[in-house]
This record gives sequence, C-alpha cells and structure tokens, in this order.
Amino acid sequence: LRFLNSVIYWSLLSGVGFCVIWPNIFFRAITLFEQQNINQAISTLKQLFGDFLSTSASVREQHAHTTTWIANQPPDAVIFAKTTDEVSSILKICHAWGCPAIAFGTGSSLEGHVNAPFGGISIDMSHFDSVLAVHQDDLDVIVQPGITREGLNQHLRDSGLFFPIDPGANASIGGMAATRASGTNAVRYGTMKDNVLGLEVVLADGRVIKTGGRSRKSAAGYDLTRLFIGSEGTLGIITELTLRLHGIPEMIAGGICSFPTIRNACDAVIETIQLGIPVARIEMLDPLQVRACNAYSKLDLPEEPLLLVEFHGAPNTVHDDATRFAEICADHSPRPFSWSSDAEKRQKLWKARHDALWAGYALLPGGTGFATDVCVPISRLAECVEDTIADIAAHDLTAPILGHVGDGNFHVLPLAMPDDTEMQAKIGAFSSRLTERAIALGGTCTGEHGIGQGKTAYLRAEMGGSVDVMADIKATFDPNHILNPGKLFG
Repeated sequence: LRFLNSVIYWSLLSGVGFCVIWPNIFFRAITLFEQQNINQAISTLKQLFGDFLSTSASVREQHAHTTTWIANQPPDAVIFAKTTDEVSSILKICHAWGCPAIAFGTGSSLEGHVNAPFGGISIDMSHFDSVLAVHQDDLDVIVQPGITREGLNQHLRDSGLFFPIDPGANASIGGMAATRASGTNAVRYGTMKDNVLGLEVVLADGRVIKTGGRSRKSAAGYDLTRLFIGSEGTLGIITELTLRLHGIPEMIAGGICSFPTIRNACDAVIETIQLGIPVARIEMLDPLQVRACNAYSKLDLPEEPLLLVEFHGAPNTVHDDATRFAEICADHSPRPFSWSSDAEKRQKLWKARHDALWAGYALLPGGTGFATDVCVPISRLAECVEDTIADIAAHDLTAPILGHVGDGNFHVLPLAMPDDTEMQAKIGAFSSRLTERAIALGGTCTGEHGIGQGKTAYLRAEMGGSVDVMADIKATFDPNHILNPGKLFG
C-alpha cells in the first residue's frame, strides 16, 4: 500500500497520466493479493491434510480439463477428500481466504467444468466412494459422490437392482448429478434430475445442508435438490446422494435397422415415441459415423443412417415391442430390422455404438475432436440434423454425428489437426451456427454436455434474462464467488 501511495503521489506531481498508470498497477496488485490469499489457503490446508494435498505439476494437470479441445488450466493444489467434514473444512478455509474451489470426480466432462482459470484448490472426490445403504424394498440407494456409475452397478448386481443413467463415460455419480447427466437410457428412465431423491451438499462457507430425502415425492418448501442438480459445482459441493433404482429387466433385446435417409430414420423414431413403444435406448448414427464404425470395428453395415434400439422388460412384452418397432421400420426403410435377446449377439449388434467415439477419432489420425451437442423437439430433429449435415459438407468439415434421438439430442464431433488453426476457426463458426440453429427450432445449446466454459457464450442467447436470476442465486449461495468460478456465466 505504501508503494501504491508513493506511485500515486509521484504521478500526480509529475503530470504523468494518472488514469493510465493507476488502473494497471491497481489490477496487478489485486492479482498478487489474490495469489497470496490462495497460497495462504494452501499453506493452512497443508497443515490439515499433509500428504493428501499435492502441488505436483503432473497431479494438478490431471485435475484440469483433458478430454477435448479446451486448454488445460490446472489448479494450484489438489486435495483428496474422504468425508463431508473434510470438504466442509476445506470450504471454510477457501471461503475465508477467497480461494477458488473446484470439485473433481473423474474428469470426464466435455466443456471444461474442472478447469481452474483462476487457480485455487481442486477437491478430488475419488476416495469418497462408498455405498452407504441399499434399500431393496424401496428401490433406493444412498451413496457418496466419488463412486462411479459402473462401480455402483457392480455393487448392486446381486440385489436385482441397477442405476440406469449411462452417459457413456464411467463418470462419478456426484459429477453426473452436478452436470445433470443423461445418456443412452434417458428416453425410458429419464435423466439425473429424475433419479435423484435427495442430496447432502456443502455450501461455499462450509455449512452442510440436506435436500430431499427417501420419499418418492414431497411438497415441502423449495425443490433445492433440482437446483443443485446441473449447477456444475457453482452453488455447493455434493457429498451424498440418495438415488432411485430400478429392477434389472428380465429380458434385454437389441436391434439395428438402416434407412435410406436421415428423415426416414427420424420419422421412424417420432412414430415410435408417439405410439408409446417403451424403447430403453434408441440411437442414430449418420452415414459418416457408420463408415467410421465399419473401419474401426471391422463391421460391414450399409453406410446409411442407422438406428440402434434396445428393449427392456418381460419376454412377452419385449417380443411385442420389437415386433411393433419392426413394423414401423418396414414403413420407412427397405432394410430389415435385425434384433436378438441373446447377450452375445446383442453386444455385437451394439458394437458400432460402443466404439463410436474412438471410431470417429480414427477418421483423422492424430486429430483433435471438438465435441459438441444440441437438443431439439423430436418433431424438428430431422430438419436440424439434415441442415447440420449440409453445413458440414458446405464447409468441408470432417464431423460424424451420433444422436440419442428418442429425446431429440445429438452429438457432433468435428475433427482437426492440433496445428490447423484455419480448420479450428471453421469448426468454431460451425459450432455457433449449430447452436443458433437448435435454439431457433425451440431447442437448447446443450442437451447433455452442460455449459462449463465451452458454452458460456450461448447461455444468454437461449435463456435471456433468466441468466441474471441465475447470477443472483449464485451470489446468494456463494457471495465470494469461490465455487468453480468462470463456469456458466464466463
């Protein structure tokens, strides 16, 4: 402060532009002050957590964004938390010093959610991974946030129950709630918001609250559970979840059918949904994605739009559902609908879907994927996908498409070499057009990926003035703006 005062005094006496010098020095001082606060918070936390706090460069980089094109922005330190009390202690210290805190699950998100653009602390929840209670009669389970989707279902296997949300990656349950994950099963089982009954959350100042409970419905007060689901770690850190479970189906059958055009495939999907056929999954691959899967997975599928479906239920209902779906396919495609309830054959049928991401990357060896997604009403799906494919062709992009078409959601994976800045600029412009197209059709800028850092520019275009209300909520829950700063609002 004495230094700053002397500079002000000198600048006034000498006639040097005060309005130029002072702001630069002021903001530099603010930056140094914030870094000193972060360092003090780390020093305090090091005394509490010892070897469970790491400042290793490699560990810090592993806890920043690594899955797609967004640059890696590592935190200043990583803490491996194991209990709610530990998370509470961390946030109390971060709140006191104004130190950013970012929750980390498995790092599988696609929009920079775990980056630390302002430094701070990454709180790794991977050791916080127990199943606390399974209530078979009530079809619910209480878990800690670090357990993964596959780990939970492995634990539940002997109970005859399973947790259905499948975003593709083996994500942590806490991360799935924070990003409102969904995935391939959403058309039948819903998304995370439909399958979380209650939460335990640590607020920015270290207070611990409970939202919801084990009852299937409640009219008591604000629905804080849904507020935290999808908040991307900006309102609080989830430390416990009560989840809705489902019985493992008596029979699972899978099938595939190719179609002459995207519109034929989408019309079949719309008719299936309108008739109420309870498909568990219904996925669409565009011709480029099919070609990629053929090359990568050694398949010989027609390089045409492809639908993959799955049915869950009792044997007689699965057979009836598959038969009705085959009739719909026959109205829209000359290709036969092939299906099987045999586990090995079903897995072979779905191999194209399971390998789709890696098959897409193989289209451009050494390339980088700029993954994005949108979601539209299913009645506008064919229009949106057709216009997107035309846009891809007009701008000479390599960009396979895969969609969870039962709910109007599809993903695009534009590819470019890491040093091809011209192509990357074209991809950026394409992504903007795609988002604008989806919003104009009554859709959303993201059906699954979330906003994070990558889609902050589109949130206001879609939500308008409600973004200001979101910012007010953020300021109420986190007045010091320490929780995952730089996400959602930029």
